[in-house]
Amino acid sequence: MEATHTAPRAARLDRARQAAPQVFERLRNAIIALELPPGAPLSRAVLAGQFGVSLTPVRDALMRLEEEGLVDVFPQHATVVSRIDISRAELAHFLRQALELEIVRLLAGNCDAALVVRLDQAIALQQQFAKAGDFEAFMAGDNDFHAQLYAAACKQELWTLVRSRSGHIDRLRRLHLPSPGKAQNIVRHHRLIARAIEAGDADAAQQHLRMHLSGTLSELDKIRSHHPEYLTD
Repeated sequence: MEATHTAPRAARLDRARQAAPQVFERLRNAIIALELPPGAPLSRAVLAGQFGVSLTPVRDALMRLEEEGLVDVFPQHATVVSRIDISRAELAHFLRQALELEIVRLLAGNCDAALVVRLDQAIALQQQFAKAGDFEAFMAGDNDFHAQLYAAACKQELWTLVRSRSGHIDRLRRLHLPSPGKAQNIVRHHRLIARAIEAGDADAAQQHLRMHLSGTLSELDKIRSHHPEYLTD
């Protein structure tokens, strides 16, 4: 009898473990895209109903989001999407720049023609998304371009680390992306980085990357003036 009761319970736990990463990714994407803006309340019961899962994977997903600083949990009270923390955004920028400057130097020193083809394909897709005004697809394409760099340098685990620390600066980028010319500037910088890697010019690759990554933080005052309720220092 005990085994009979244990098997269904184990099956439920296994389903919950499998569902939690999916719930996490969907919630995280919605937060980064500002579909769930800073301050938005997150009810476990409502989310469980929306996703068609039990409370357990929702709880686990919210715990992971709290670890990334994307939600604030007030015990016995509420869970809400966090405001964009400028200090966290600046730390993520520092981490990403330090890693990617070394990555593009490494790649420029040992150029792989297949990598250049993949980068150009990613850039072409981004150009299409920019023309269509599809900002969510554009940001996914932006991430794909950079993920290609980490993968080519055999540093995929570092990309996972960067992504887990980039929620705040990614939301800043999403706020800034609709600004006139912003998407085209990103595409232009990606082209310049790809061409520098192709030419084996490590200094130029680093220069273009540094300009590319600093674009959003350099416009912080403007972003803050348009969305003061979303940001915190």
